[in-house]
Amino acid sequence: MVHDTVPPTAADPPTTRPRERGALARGQSALHTKPLLGPLIVLLLASLFFSVWVGSRFSDPLNISLIVQQVQIIGMVGIAQTLIVLTAGIDLSVGAITVLASVVMGKLAVDHGLPVPLALLLGVIVGGVCGGLNGVLVTRFRIPPFIATLGTLSVFSALTLFYSRSETIRAQDVPPLLSWPGRSINVLGTDVTYSSLMMIGCFAAVAYLLRGTAWGAHLHAVGDNREGARLSGIRTGRVLLSVYVVAGLICGIAAWFLIGRIGSVSPQAGENLNLQSITAVVIGGTSLFGGRGHVLGTLLGSLIVGVFSSGLALSGVDALWQVFTVGVLVIVAVAADQWIRKVAA
Repeated sequence: MVHDTVPPTAADPPTTRPRERGALARGQSALHTKPLLGPLIVLLLASLFFSVWVGSRFSDPLNISLIVQQVQIIGMVGIAQTLIVLTAGIDLSVGAITVLASVVMGKLAVDHGLPVPLALLLGVIVGGVCGGLNGVLVTRFRIPPFIATLGTLSVFSALTLFYSRSETIRAQDVPPLLSWPGRSINVLGTDVTYSSLMMIGCFAAVAYLLRGTAWGAHLHAVGDNREGARLSGIRTGRVLLSVYVVAGLICGIAAWFLIGRIGSVSPQAGENLNLQSITAVVIGGTSLFGGRGHVLGTLLGSLIVGVFSSGLALSGVDALWQVFTVGVLVIVAVAADQWIRKVAA
């Protein structure tokens, strides 16, 4: 018995298409389930590219140390921003909180004569109070995070200028404890600041809180589906309020690092921290829609910005195009997030 066979036609899809689609889907699924994978690949490729293009000047341990020092404030503020973004919100006031807390620390210690440890503690508490105010506006008054923090951005910035009288506390007047984070120690032949080491410790601590505690699980649940989290018994309002308070406290710690970084207390410092923190979070793979991401991705995102800025500067590229490159990175990161979410759905 002979069976008729139908010859392949041009309309039939190539036999390789299903395999290609399967590989692509697996890659997208891996990027969705492992949010650190994407930014890690970008960081490694960027470092390799600039090491080849620029040469030993880029890979020199001193330059690597400078990159870490330059991104430490962005990284710290980025931790606070990550917590907010994971809840499907955004905080436009993190930079203003950081600067206000630094001014409070400096003024209390220098102008009002308070013991430096107490001034430092009160500055961190001010950061927590500012974060708590944002949380109250979002949870109690139901104001969208973007609008609430846009308003408090102006409020905190105005308070900073009012309290400081727009005056900078000079480096020689800053107590040693406030500038201590800017001091460095020798590690493997290169100088590493205390604030850089403390920043890494903060990332590790927050990563544990998010992955190893019930609070972290509730935070992710609220960001992924707030109504579903509420119906499952999670007190979403309390979780959101606690997230904003913790973010404010982290900004207070970042204020201490800021003083150590610039060596003085200035109400004009950190003008771009708000946007820089969002940039680090987005490039680090945290979804702006909430529920997906990893705080260590923000560290990678900060380093990616630092690597590109340093590499382009050493290459003699104009600062204008350095800013342009960072903008392109943000657009690509958001487009990639949309692509990953669409396939995962």
